Amino acid sequence: MVALSGSHTIGQARCITFRDRIYDNGINIDAGFASTRRRRCPVDNGNGDDNLAALDLVTPNSFDNNYFKNLIQRKGLLQSDQVLFNGGSTDSIVTEYSKSPSTFSSDFAAAMVKMADIEPLLGSAGEIRKYCNVIN
Repeated sequence: MVALSGSHTIGQARCITFRDRIYDNGINIDAGFASTRRRRCPVDNGNGDDNLAALDLVTPNSFDNNYFKNLIQRKGLLQSDQVLFNGGSTDSIVTEYSKSPSTFSSDFAAAMVKMADIEPLLGSAGEIRKYCNVIN
């Protein structure tokens, strides 16, 4: 799962998905990073909700291991990303990926192949949602 999370080295997120993180003044976010992100994401709910921010501020258009370097520096845009490096069991994996782009790349490729082999649940055994966060 840590390797697959590395896909966040590219892409963007809407302000509404990270607003709480950049304004909560928590200990697991770099203050300068939060300040930079606040420029395009106003504190008021409903104001700027759709403003976009790159998930990786440094190399937003490159598939690389910089995402993991960001996490070590407490610069993960999404809380769900930063939790991967927050004093827990995945810290060592994040550290390894931050130091070794080849390890990240090979683990990511293997995880993608495994994920592609997952067969979806059909009929009454599962549900294909129109919106991921809402039960149909």
